[in-house]
Amino acid sequence: MSSKIVFLDRGTLPDDHVFRFTFPHEISDYAQTAAADTALRLAGARIAATNKVRISAEDIAANPQLEMIAVCATGCDHIDLAAARAAGIAVCNVPAYGSESVAEHAFMLMIALMRNLPAYRRDIAAGMWQQSPFFCHFGAPLRDLNGKTLAVFGRGSIGRTLAGYARAFGMEVLFAEHKNAAAVREGYVSFAEALRRADVLSLHCPLTPDTRLMIGEDELRALKPGAVLINCGRGGLVDETALLAALKYGTLGGAGIDVLSQEPPAEGNPLLSANLPHLIVTPHIAWGSSEARRKMCEIIVANIEAFAAGRPQNVIA
Repeated sequence: MSSKIVFLDRGTLPDDHVFRFTFPHEISDYAQTAAADTALRLAGARIAATNKVRISAEDIAANPQLEMIAVCATGCDHIDLAAARAAGIAVCNVPAYGSESVAEHAFMLMIALMRNLPAYRRDIAAGMWQQSPFFCHFGAPLRDLNGKTLAVFGRGSIGRTLAGYARAFGMEVLFAEHKNAAAVREGYVSFAEALRRADVLSLHCPLTPDTRLMIGEDELRALKPGAVLINCGRGGLVDETALLAALKYGTLGGAGIDVLSQEPPAEGNPLLSANLPHLIVTPHIAWGSSEARRKMCEIIVANIEAFAAGRPQNVIA
């Protein structure tokens, strides 16, 4: 019997990749799917593939034939996992496909902000070097990574990869324990200690009820003057209003942001219009190197093939 596979946001995946499977199947591709259309487009589908299109409890209830949700990403905060579990649906994600891509992006943001690259680009555009009485122009402070402390929030593949890059540059690396944790695990430091000691903190943890807004006004105030915040995890991890205030009026040395609380930011976002020399915002592309996207597609196929063969892999619910 042929299995119907529905890609709800095929437009987010590489155009040049052709998804082929060895079992009898039919594929329905949608470049993007609005929330109001999700349940209808899943009608008759055995397998749903989604990158960022939300699949709610209502969508699941309307499609009792659904057996698998193939998440075309690592994070699964857009899937109602409890509803999927209750319905016996296997939710399979793509772990570790973009560890190097995301870690390199985070490292790029880190070093650019520590060296104040955006500020110097702005100075050059304003003609300040041309007007200098000396051979060089010093504006914003330049800081080495060597000897500084990186606090990583999230000890998964991305966090560990970033830690390796940082150590190669002579940084001390701390892995932060969960916020409000009752105890500190071996190999970690407490959440408060990580904030206090960090010259750079980088967020690589999933968005859950416990991690939502984990970095807010109090946490930003706890950082040492000049500290840099990197968020290549999820926008909801950081209170964006508090972050903007810390950049404008506090002592935060810089922020590199690849994710926002609402994506795409169709209605705007205060971070996008801030025009600050120590703020870099990129459009959720840390994961998207050519190598990472190719690997992701290969794992998506492997996940679906394994499920069809009765041997599900990378199951999270």
